[in-house]
Amino acid sequence: MGILRSFNIGISGLSGMGEGMAVISDNISNAGTTGFKSSRAEFQDVLAKTLKGIDGGDQLGAGTKLAHVKPMMTQGDITRTESITDMAINGNGLFVLDTSYGQAFSRDGSFNFDKNGNLVNSDGYLVQGFQINSSGDISNMLGPLKLGYTTIPAKSTDNVKIFMNLDSRESTKEFDIKDPEKTSSYSNSLTVYDNVGTARLVTVFYNKKENNIWEYHAVVDGADSEGGKSGEFVEMAKGELLFNDKGVLDDVKEKKNEFNFNKGAAQGQQIAFDFGKTLKQGGNGLDASTQYGSGSAVSRHGQNGASAATLTSLSFNDKGILSASYNNGETKELGQVAIAKFENNEGLFKLGKNLLKASKKSGQPAIGRPGEAGRGDVLAKSIELSNVDIANEFVNLMNFQRNFTASAKSITTADQMLQEVLNIKR
Repeated sequence: MGILRSFNIGISGLSGMGEGMAVISDNISNAGTTGFKSSRAEFQDVLAKTLKGIDGGDQLGAGTKLAHVKPMMTQGDITRTESITDMAINGNGLFVLDTSYGQAFSRDGSFNFDKNGNLVNSDGYLVQGFQINSSGDISNMLGPLKLGYTTIPAKSTDNVKIFMNLDSRESTKEFDIKDPEKTSSYSNSLTVYDNVGTARLVTVFYNKKENNIWEYHAVVDGADSEGGKSGEFVEMAKGELLFNDKGVLDDVKEKKNEFNFNKGAAQGQQIAFDFGKTLKQGGNGLDASTQYGSGSAVSRHGQNGASAATLTSLSFNDKGILSASYNNGETKELGQVAIAKFENNEGLFKLGKNLLKASKKSGQPAIGRPGEAGRGDVLAKSIELSNVDIANEFVNLMNFQRNFTASAKSITTADQMLQEVLNIKR
């Protein structure tokens, strides 16, 4: 009987609109959830009876059903924060976490470091990233991101770079270590480090031996030298700088190089003096020391040693690379956040706790670096807000309420019609 069928059709409408209301309510309740993606209820009609068989024609529907809850994986607004461990993905992709459910994924980048130095989310799940290899470079090995050591060992200086000009107008002099100031034309000082990280002051004196040939003498005060006396210079390294007639560095000849520091330092430390790429090394004179007719001066110098240091600060850059800064001025990369992308983001399975898991519909994750192969960029000190549009949800809420009321009305109307049928007998 058609009236009885109307009851079931009305009930399907009530059930469907109630489930749709649940989807809307879930969206609204998560409007403040970091990285949350809203969902949309999708319905299908139900066919119960065909009046003319397989030839088609008139058909009677049997109501509606909730066919699919579709996640809306659109980008949420990104807001800046003051936390150095907050991150947001601008574009496609998800963070990778090692959880009690296995490998899981999330758009929620509200991370922090735990007591063991691991980067974790608010539930303590480990954030995965690319590790640093033995050379200090970021490798393709995936694992938990962590601080590692908060102190770094001392590194002895083994190379010094000096870029300078030596005045070609200077007269020739014979260097005497007992009176270096008067027997040289120019000098500069720099700090180097021995094998235990002790800073040592080295002074380099330059004297013109003959036209286009200069000598350099690297000396330290006797207080820093094994067997030396304070106030007396001790020579540790020396050599010659050879220029061509145009004042371009042609060659460098090393004649001595052995730094014997005292106070616990290893003996025989060697420090290479680099005055730039010579002509014999294939240089063109543009990035090397020179001998021109202008005042002697050092344009820049540096060395590669460092004292032992402790961690002072951490930061992520916009490529998701974790860097640590130490109190000796050094900066080290500790790892890079991994980003996973899927062929079908809408097929991911929700686990709760802002976590998603791969499914047959989503396909397997392709894990790589931020900004590569279609993956989004990582923004440091930022989080992605929920993509729920409250105004749109309220409109949808009113639509579902109206449809629910209409389905309920169809049931009450069918009830009145059935009551009329029952009254026929009276």
